[in-house]
Amino acid sequence: MPVSALEIGEWSDFFVATAGASAALAGLVFVAISINVERIIGLEGVAELGLITLLLLIGVLIVSMFGLIPGQSEHALGIELLIQSLLWSAATAHFANRSMAGVGEGEGTLTSRLVLPLLGTVPYVVGAVLLVADAGAGMYWIFAGMAGAIIAAVLNAWVLLVEILR
Repeated sequence: MPVSALEIGEWSDFFVATAGASAALAGLVFVAISINVERIIGLEGVAELGLITLLLLIGVLIVSMFGLIPGQSEHALGIELLIQSLLWSAATAHFANRSMAGVGEGEGTLTSRLVLPLLGTVPYVVGAVLLVADAGAGMYWIFAGMAGAIIAAVLNAWVLLVEILR
């Protein structure tokens, strides 16, 4: 018998894995920032990129922690994730907008500075709404948000560690 995507308990191994991975990646981003802190501070908009990267990874960690709360309903998880995802999306959009202020032509694009980070937050909103509405597929949208956040964070980490030195 197939497992329903809405059975939160069936996602616990996934949440444990993503909590560990996102926490480890956040630690590595802190190291990358500390290695290049003078250069990061000296380049307009790059400090915000570092903050966005940390927000994306900590967002995955928090989503995972909510998913691991024992005995909660899908509706309760949906409400928790809706609040968290709206806050994270707003913060990410705010800092992405600030990071764009210092970007000259050819130094960064709308896609890499704004759209990519939002791929790591907006799917959470969709998933949370679907969980609250008991409409199905919500957990797959949550997965998409987590995957998007990790991909965006890894690409940003590369910029923070390597690209700013070019």
